[in-house]
Amino acid sequence: MQTINNNYEAKIEVEKSKFIGLLFPLHNEEEFKEILKFLQKEHKKARHIVYAYRIGTKSKSNDDGEPKGTAGRPLLELLHKKDLNNLVLFVVRYFGGTKLGAGRLLRTYVASGIEVINNAELIELE
Repeated sequence: MQTINNNYEAKIEVEKSKFIGLLFPLHNEEEFKEILKFLQKEHKKARHIVYAYRIGTKSKSNDDGEPKGTAGRPLLELLHKKDLNNLVLFVVRYFGGTKLGAGRLLRTYVASGIEVINNAELIELE
């Protein structure tokens, strides 16, 4: 199992919508709430702030208004598949005016998550 010690960011653009993948180390739910509040202030004009996290045996995801199962859940599955823990993955979406459809939306959220994970320096969880 792996985790991170630093924050990471990656951006992709699809049909003028901007997707910003963000990865933060996480030790407890209180920390998660603080990061979410910070991102909501930092990205006031974003349409969606989707997330997935794993802390030990606890995990949670949220689509933040995107069609059910197209955003948060796939990100959580990505964390499980990559065997990552004690971190949170956010994808902030700025809507560009073109609806992507459920399938493309899901693929874009996952691609954004993969992009930021690939940028991260992963370390073995002790």
